[in-house]
Amino acid sequence: MPGNNQTIISYFLLLGLPIPPKHHHLFYALFLAMYLTTILGNLIIIILIRLDNHLHTPMYFFLSNLSFNDLCFSSVTVPKLLLNMQSQVPSIPYAGCLAQMYFFLFFGDLESLLLVAMAYDRYVAICFPLHYTSIMSPKLCMSLLLLSCMLTTLYATLHTLLLTRLSFCENNMIPHFFCDLSALLKLACSDIHINELVILIIGGLVVVLPFILITVSYACIVSSILKVPSTRGIHKIFTTCGSHLSVVSLFYGTIIGLYLCPSANNSTLKDTVMSMMYTVMTPMLNPFIYSLRNKDIKGALKRVLQKKTLF
Repeated sequence: MPGNNQTIISYFLLLGLPIPPKHHHLFYALFLAMYLTTILGNLIIIILIRLDNHLHTPMYFFLSNLSFNDLCFSSVTVPKLLLNMQSQVPSIPYAGCLAQMYFFLFFGDLESLLLVAMAYDRYVAICFPLHYTSIMSPKLCMSLLLLSCMLTTLYATLHTLLLTRLSFCENNMIPHFFCDLSALLKLACSDIHINELVILIIGGLVVVLPFILITVSYACIVSSILKVPSTRGIHKIFTTCGSHLSVVSLFYGTIIGLYLCPSANNSTLKDTVMSMMYTVMTPMLNPFIYSLRNKDIKGALKRVLQKKTLF
């Protein structure tokens, strides 16, 4: 039973981004263009991989799933942001807020695990090239994908269930553009120690452990190349791993900046901007990183366009 200073919250108000009114329409057009670019860019990657037989390999299997994940990850927050920017009352129902938080955690953590799978693929390709086909079998690739989905489902479900047991005060204003877990915990009136403990223990495993695994994979790759140092070997690292390294740096760089390097005054503006980086910018830039630095993707695009011209 809620106390006098508590109430049953039926909706939350998303305060969004601190944009001056005179720049409101400009930023709306910018975010809409970025979202459409994200959708189009990732769809092109997915379609090319599906249509071109040359790209039916483990590396591009994971890349197509990463592109689909980026498309979904961006769709969790940006459409609601755009809708609220056009609304006089930027609200979201309680159930809708929990659903948004669930899918944000699911797709955000799945991104991390997919990057680990891709790092392992690159490790096997460079360190065990003769056994690559037998090790990276379709069965193993599918198993890694299903395992990643299972782990992220458990993680997102656990946080969502723990949040449903909390009661909220009359203050229902979230100083963010989406239902962020940490922002919701700050509004709770009940004890959040269990929630914080789960974030510290399991959250650390979901974010820190994948980063460590990726780092170890690349340390092994560099060590393998340095055993027989050559210009060709160094070039091989950049051609096969350059795009993946760029995506990893972009994704983990913003997360580390947001969660492991907090500002002295716990700036809400900084948190919002950094969140915008990995929820909007990263999914939009990933297709460009892989297409601009990848000969296989460029070749697939040329072949598809040539077939279309012939027809």
